[in-house]
Amino acid sequence: MTSFNFSTWPPQLNPEQLEALTLAATTYALSHGLLYLPPSQSPSNTQPRIPTTAIHAPLSLIPAPFPRAQFQAARELQKVYNVLYARVAMDTQFLDTVMGAEEGVGKADEFTGTLWRGWKRIREHGALAQPLHLGLFRSDYLLHAAEDRLALKQVEFNTISSSFGPLSERAAAMHRNILASTSYFSASPHLTADNFPENSTTSGLVEGLSKAHEAYGVREARILFVVQPNERNVFDQQWLEYGLLERHQIHVVRQTLTDLAVSASLDPFTHALIITSPTNASPYEISTIYFRATYTPSDFPSPSYYDTRFLLERSRAIKCPSLPLQLAGGKKVQEALTRPGVLERFLSNEGAKWGAHALDLTAHAADVRATWMGMWALDSEDVDIAAALDRLPDSGQAQGSVPPGTRLARLKAQSLVLKPQREGGGNNVYREAIPAFLDTLPAEEREAWIAMEMIETPRGVSGYLVRASPSSSDTDNGTIEKKVVRVEVISELGIFGYALFREGEVVEREVGWLVRTKGTESNEGGVAAGFSVLDSVVLV
Repeated sequence: MTSFNFSTWPPQLNPEQLEALTLAATTYALSHGLLYLPPSQSPSNTQPRIPTTAIHAPLSLIPAPFPRAQFQAARELQKVYNVLYARVAMDTQFLDTVMGAEEGVGKADEFTGTLWRGWKRIREHGALAQPLHLGLFRSDYLLHAAEDRLALKQVEFNTISSSFGPLSERAAAMHRNILASTSYFSASPHLTADNFPENSTTSGLVEGLSKAHEAYGVREARILFVVQPNERNVFDQQWLEYGLLERHQIHVVRQTLTDLAVSASLDPFTHALIITSPTNASPYEISTIYFRATYTPSDFPSPSYYDTRFLLERSRAIKCPSLPLQLAGGKKVQEALTRPGVLERFLSNEGAKWGAHALDLTAHAADVRATWMGMWALDSEDVDIAAALDRLPDSGQAQGSVPPGTRLARLKAQSLVLKPQREGGGNNVYREAIPAFLDTLPAEEREAWIAMEMIETPRGVSGYLVRASPSSSDTDNGTIEKKVVRVEVISELGIFGYALFREGEVVEREVGWLVRTKGTESNEGGVAAGFSVLDSVVLV
């Protein structure tokens, strides 16, 4: 079999074919709930938005090529990652050391420190009422072109608000529909049904939520979705709500932190979370709390919002994620796991604490490590970092008290990305911007940042990207300006999984995938942040 040439993608289309595919894609998206709400013209933090119009999500016309072997390897590794991060979340001492406000990154990052201090107070007061945790995870990967081969490399591991599962399932279905209806005009021999993998992410994520609800043990209880005000990505969440009701007869309550400051209380005897609603005379007991908010400081405009988050943590409801699981998803944890022996300890079977697992997890340690790029903390004084620094030219220049980790990041800036303890996109610092950023970074904030080697993706692969956004000149009459552009792109694969766990027991499964594609001129990859489009894969 000859290797696939990425620089030949996508196949050539004439203008009439491109127009026909655009019509097919956008019509399918609008007909099947592959949608966003348009930007609000009059935002309100207190009143829910009643949709009067919708736009299709940003999407690609032709799926992104991805090697079959690496796609399958990513799916198989998800089971290992599910267990790994469950175990990290149960290791209090490790999280205190890495993420805490006394000796970890929480000293430098106020948001992380506030969450950690709240969790510590709850522990010290014996107020952890629920031993079970639920994680709906997504592990994100890029292809790394190195030494004439393509390697699978992890960008990050998401433990909170891992979005776009349902919409990505619909993006894959859209591409299969276009294939069935047009055969993509026989533009490429790779565009066949055998190369379009099935995607059933929605049912898998719903399964994880339903297992948590069942484990709670109160059939008539409801699942709480904690959402951001004026959420544009509401349809991605609604598909989960519909799946819970239609497949499992489980009802969902959607509220913001602002709502919950008024509506939420704990039963003084059972610690059950009780939610009132203006639409119902009787309050609801909550079995599971699914956070699609609280991952960024802007979700907490005042200290009272943290108080509401901590009240939820003290409840008997199963949290998705709990505070320790949210902290486990920090970039600093990702870096700490790369240190010698740390991953291997978590993957070993330690008996009663973590319980055995059907997989021989230690046998997969090398496979997991192979997905990681080099990374280190900016405040690192590690001997390996110092040794790497000594091997570089100009490393001997006087730097005063600057730690080796920061000095190495400056010297290798053109091949690095700097990452803070933030989710949601738009926070990283890339390549040529790094030296100037380091010049202004206060010394006490270095601990909050990690340096990671850039993943060098295959060059020359392009795609047809379709965006829908209100034109500034057409906002009042509601028309939508659609743009189709052919640009050189980078495609990121995300693998979904869930884990319902407690000390000594983990129930987990890999449940699906997504692809997000962005133009090479964009460093960030968050669809909701406006930098990329939803895509799927053609296996090559």
